[in-house]
Amino acid sequence: MDIQDVEKSKVFITVEIIEYVPNSVVIKTILKKSTGNISLMSVDSGEGLTEKTSPFDTFAQVIDGEAEIVINGETKLLKIGQSIVIPAHAPNLIKPNGRFKMILTIIKSGYE
Repeated sequence: MDIQDVEKSKVFITVEIIEYVPNSVVIKTILKKSTGNISLMSVDSGEGLTEKTSPFDTFAQVIDGEAEIVINGETKLLKIGQSIVIPAHAPNLIKPNGRFKMILTIIKSGYE
């Protein structure tokens, strides 16, 4: 599903518009603007992500499964329905606990 496949003013079920792909991490952008974007991520079992740092605050919400979020060396376990704000400039790592899906919302305004 591309950005243009998410029709505005149409109801959809977020967890159903991104699929698990064997041995893969999949990221789909729902909305992209100059002030931020909303993306979905699905991570298959056994896949990992590398530590990163963003210049912007990021809202992360687990919508399927669970994952550990490590921010500045402190680990938090997020289960389905739980969220966290990853502060701008904070080193962070998402550690999958099996397959999981999450929504990532990046807010760019306020950093001009």
